[in-house]
Amino acid sequence: MQSIGYYQEVISKYFATATIIKEPANLYDPISYILSLGGKRMRPVLTLMAADIFNTDCHEALQAAVAVEIFHNFSLVHDDIMDDAPLRRGNQTVHEKWNINTGILSGDAMLIMAYRHFEEYEPETFHSLAKLFSKTALEVCEGQQWDVDFEERTDVTIPEYLKMIEYKTAVLVGAAMQMGAIVAKTSQENCNLIYNFGLNLGIAFQLQDDYLDAFGNPETFGKQVGGDIIENKKTYLYLKAKEFARPEQAAQLQGLFSAHPEDSSDKIAAVKEIFNATGASLATQKAIEEYTFKAFETLEKLDISQDKKAALKDFGSKLMGRNV
Repeated sequence: MQSIGYYQEVISKYFATATIIKEPANLYDPISYILSLGGKRMRPVLTLMAADIFNTDCHEALQAAVAVEIFHNFSLVHDDIMDDAPLRRGNQTVHEKWNINTGILSGDAMLIMAYRHFEEYEPETFHSLAKLFSKTALEVCEGQQWDVDFEERTDVTIPEYLKMIEYKTAVLVGAAMQMGAIVAKTSQENCNLIYNFGLNLGIAFQLQDDYLDAFGNPETFGKQVGGDIIENKKTYLYLKAKEFARPEQAAQLQGLFSAHPEDSSDKIAAVKEIFNATGASLATQKAIEEYTFKAFETLEKLDISQDKKAALKDFGSKLMGRNV
């Protein structure tokens, strides 16, 4: 099994050389732009890693990994439009650099491009990959719609929120790992277990993303810190603060999440203070740890060597402690 850095290099080399020179430029230039920004590329790395774990050259899973990364970036382009986000990976979002219509259409093209990468595989593998991908893509859309719906609701529960992030974020992490397992032609049990490992790791990852959105370092986070607060999103932090808050804190929190000030800096600071005072910050960090350990428990059932299990645990532990 190779290092995480090795898999990242494989992915980076692919996107560094796979330039898209096609017309019309206003369709394809934004695609080249968003894919060139890099980012963590965690999902395609997991696809390559999963193939390697099940004793297959990771390069055989490269086309599936590329499909996962293109789809993920498609979803980001559209999410950024919906969130009116100015930054992605420390750079202008596609709709800010071009315009909203270009962002929508280029994103649509990316979704189609992602599917085409599965055509590189033999029919049986293609069918399994495309079936999983279609299921996952639809779940991601469902999760995104729940996320949008929650912005207008005041009665969102923590189980509802966890289901939303499972669909919006975690299912793609699980699918990314299962795709590597499918390419490796391992057993169905191994495919299911590696999916569940990725799913729980994905939930932990999104909870960590929620936490960093409020408390991350702007220089390393790559996105606008406090973006969820500005958009009045009912994150795990918010729901836990609401659960733990004293009446006066709850009233203040509700008032802040009903406001849309032109300058949001005071709002962000006030909300973060409530998150800390109520214990919501600590509760979120504990939940991140719990889902990470739940992923680790799944590993024990996998039919792989102990050193490979240890490598996956190390990856999960580093993910849990990230600051970007």
